[in-house]
Amino acid sequence: MGVRPPARDLVEPSVTRPGSAPTTPDGRYLVVRGRLWRCSDPSLEPGRRAELVAELMSARREKGAALRAGDPAARERARARVDAAKHALGERGPVWWDDGAPDLTRHLARNSPYADWYAALEDQDRDEHEGGHP
Repeated sequence: MGVRPPARDLVEPSVTRPGSAPTTPDGRYLVVRGRLWRCSDPSLEPGRRAELVAELMSARREKGAALRAGDPAARERARARVDAAKHALGERGPVWWDDGAPDLTRHLARNSPYADWYAALEDQDRDEHEGGHP
């Protein structure tokens, strides 16, 4: 699999775009509604990553169309395409890091090794929304 990205490529929570999902300091997960979701493999070449993301979005649109059409066979074909794209991106299947750390996808951030980081992030977010000072 890939290797852990160098420190300069990690996304610090303080520099995430407003409205975007925060990324753990090691760049492995996004946090959405308090849950960890594995990020794409950062060792993918940008062109390949763009191709895979385009395939993923196309498959998701196809799945939505199949659902609206009530076509279970087309829905299953689209789900398989989504799954294949997510595997190729490194978001599913074997982890892309090689330090032996487990996959914590779907775990609650507050119950994970990222709990302290996440609590600090929540405190910072709450202060910003309530007019407090960090």
